[in-house]
Amino acid sequence: MTDRELLEDAAKAAGVALEWNDSPGYYSDWRGLPQWNHWNPLLDDGDAFRLAVKLKLTLDIGDDASEAVSPIHWHAEQHKGDPLAATRRAIVRAAAAMGGAE
Repeated sequence: MTDRELLEDAAKAAGVALEWNDSPGYYSDWRGLPQWNHWNPLLDDGDAFRLAVKLKLTLDIGDDASEAVSPIHWHAEQHKGDPLAATRRAIVRAAAAMGGAE
């Protein structure tokens, strides 16, 4: 599954309206503002945190891996030198599973 597909399914789970733009990333009305805003929880800690809270995910950050858990989905990502990126990806993968992926 591509990052774009992951983000699209995660957005579906969170009720975020996405639209592709020529610039990198996604745009949505995530914050309820009239203009489009950049939204990419794979790259943005704040977007990932808001996604985890909205979907009531439980996070478990260990020494080597991060896990994101919903009542019916569990995803873990190895840190591989970047625990923040691994945690963001675990959140997005769990959200994507809730939105119909995997």
